[in-house]
Amino acid sequence: MSAIVNATDTNFDAEVLANAGTVLVDFSAAWCGPCKKLEPIVHEIAADYGDRLKVVKVDIDQAPGVAAKYGVLSIPTLMIFHGGKVKDQYMGLLSKKALADRVNKVL
Repeated sequence: MSAIVNATDTNFDAEVLANAGTVLVDFSAAWCGPCKKLEPIVHEIAADYGDRLKVVKVDIDQAPGVAAKYGVLSIPTLMIFHGGKVKDQYMGLLSKKALADRVNKVL
């Protein structure tokens, strides 16, 4: 099972941008209801994809610089990076299948 890494303004570049592979970034906050509903789906995707996908969680309250840099205005926002570049993004709640389909397009 792939562990979900928490990223902040300090370690985001090392955890996401420096990764040559595919990284799913979940921008969320502790007070966000839809984010809480999405959380188990993100955990399932992390477990299902194991070593093929790194999963990173960014709490926008703890990493306002990263959120601003990527224009995160609404949460949850999911971004899929590959080779340090944004390849796909989605705002809002989505199903496990819809998220898996988006990940598969980038892998």
